[in-house]
Amino acid sequence: MSDLRYPLGPMPTPLSLSPQERTAALEAIGALPTELRAAVQGLADAALDTPYREGGWTVRQVVHHVADSHLNAYVRTKLALTEDNPGVKPYEEGLWAELPDAALPVEVSLRLVDALHERWGRVLAGVSDWGRPWSHPAQGRRYTLDTLLAMYAWHGRHHVAHITGLRRQEGW
Repeated sequence: MSDLRYPLGPMPTPLSLSPQERTAALEAIGALPTELRAAVQGLADAALDTPYREGGWTVRQVVHHVADSHLNAYVRTKLALTEDNPGVKPYEEGLWAELPDAALPVEVSLRLVDALHERWGRVLAGVSDWGRPWSHPAQGRRYTLDTLLAMYAWHGRHHVAHITGLRRQEGW
């Protein structure tokens, strides 16, 4: 990994996906709970409280961030399916990572991700119009459900790579 911040490169934001790309992204979202759990399996608190890079979040914060971020993505999915081009609510993810719940055991967020992805997967399985738009006011851009799917398939793999990269580096 040459850039520890982006072990998989930049986040993709395509407006549309091919059927094969969509299937792969759906599979990645479905696999995330298991992959995230495996990435932290057996780590002691000292390891969980180690930043994945200098100036970066700890492993514990990364796990809680994935839950926070994917909760937002789930809500954004439902908004895009039920409203006409909704504007989504941005949030300060760095500040969220400093709130008291970021010190909880990672199991709390792992259970949340399990349940969340079960529900989100059911919603995504019913999508018939992947071009449904939504807007991000802070970015001044319009996206689609395909965009959201690509972004969050990447997002989960991105953070799992942070954790597994640190495990390799530290020999855990």
